[in-house]
Amino acid sequence: MNEKRLSAFKAYDIRGIIPDELNEEMAYKIGRAYAAEIHPSGAIAICRDIRKTSSSLAAALINGVNDAGVDTTDIGIGGTEMMYFASSLEGMGGGAMITASHNPKDYNGIKLVGSGAVPIGEDSGLLNIEQRVRTGDIPPSASSKGAANQLDIMDMYIDQILSFVDVKSLKPLKIVANAGNGCAGPVLDALARHLPFDFIRIHFEPDGAFPNGVPNPLLVENRNVTIEGVRTSHADLGIAWDGDFDRCFFFDENGSFVEGYYLVGFLAKNILQRNPGAPVVHDPRLIWNTIEIVRAAGGIPVISKSGYTFIKETMRETCAVYGGENTAHHFFRDFSYSDSGMIPWLLVTEEISATGQNLGELVNARIKRYPCSGEINRKVNDPDEVLKGVEEHFSAHATAISHLDGVSIEFSRQWRFNLRKSNTEPVVRLNVESTRNDALMKSKTEEILRVIEGRDTDSKVEKR
Repeated sequence: MNEKRLSAFKAYDIRGIIPDELNEEMAYKIGRAYAAEIHPSGAIAICRDIRKTSSSLAAALINGVNDAGVDTTDIGIGGTEMMYFASSLEGMGGGAMITASHNPKDYNGIKLVGSGAVPIGEDSGLLNIEQRVRTGDIPPSASSKGAANQLDIMDMYIDQILSFVDVKSLKPLKIVANAGNGCAGPVLDALARHLPFDFIRIHFEPDGAFPNGVPNPLLVENRNVTIEGVRTSHADLGIAWDGDFDRCFFFDENGSFVEGYYLVGFLAKNILQRNPGAPVVHDPRLIWNTIEIVRAAGGIPVISKSGYTFIKETMRETCAVYGGENTAHHFFRDFSYSDSGMIPWLLVTEEISATGQNLGELVNARIKRYPCSGEINRKVNDPDEVLKGVEEHFSAHATAISHLDGVSIEFSRQWRFNLRKSNTEPVVRLNVESTRNDALMKSKTEEILRVIEGRDTDSKVEKR
């Protein structure tokens, strides 16, 4: 009988409770296993977030990689995208980021990539690394230990981020910036020196104890401080980041939260202006707004299974200029096909500066055209049974059904939904949208939730 997979190893990364599921001993073994499995051709870029356990986990990982005879380049504290950037520099053989992003403070994790920031997930080496760690299938230490170097990449990284906009075209704006006591604060300070913006800084001091709560702007209760900041300061917009700032979230000039779905089409249009005819990748959760905008802008919409490893793989296959997930992950071809939480808000300010319109004016028409539920998570006992039951209930009147990622069902362009299961927990995730009919979208959302309850009597609504 096969042994059960180590619980910290997920579909896309490594993440678990400290020290039961992830600890220094395991981090050392992961470093050894990574080197044995990936055979990196250059140094491994190592970055870490500000969690209390990140420094010790990074040190253990570095030691493991070095004992395997592979060099490491420690770039210090930063965000995941800084690791992506460093791993794409000449001579680098891969990268590792110590972070648990928006998870509770007793968690930590490791994201692994190969050369050029190519992600390492369960279909591209992560399961083999897990097996090596679990079974001890790790070669002996190398006869010559790898070198442990350090590198300050901040200036190079800032130059790369700023290259996505015409800085001289940006107009003075007042922006509320909520770093959530994560890693975004120092990077924003470095960017601010080059920008004409007045920043109202909230929860800016990096603090792994997360005194103001774990930085997860998808939680409704975490948005209030940004909303109030925008309203009381009469700001032009608000921005909030998760802990490792690979995602950014937007609030318009009235403090209203803007669903990530509408930013995908917004950013696609902006980027296609400079890259006419290029493919744009999007996930299947909510699609109509994105497809319509991309086609109108002369681009080619390409659908991909959700998850950053799948989005990046599809982008590379199609040479897509941009990829967007409704969960606020935005990927850029000219950033090694990686996601960034800094590039998107700069592109938004560039559009505001160019048009003279505020963010609400730029997105509200699209929100009315394709109203959506946002993602609703529900804990269930048997996700597969729930998906099967929902499809059976709605399939009779469907005009299109897809199983690319969970189940997506359309009804004559009037409304559609996607229901998919989590890769890491007994949760199903629901997204519903309609065409110019907010009431229909809301009623169908409630109908689907009732069907879920009927198939799983212990289901519980999860906060986003």
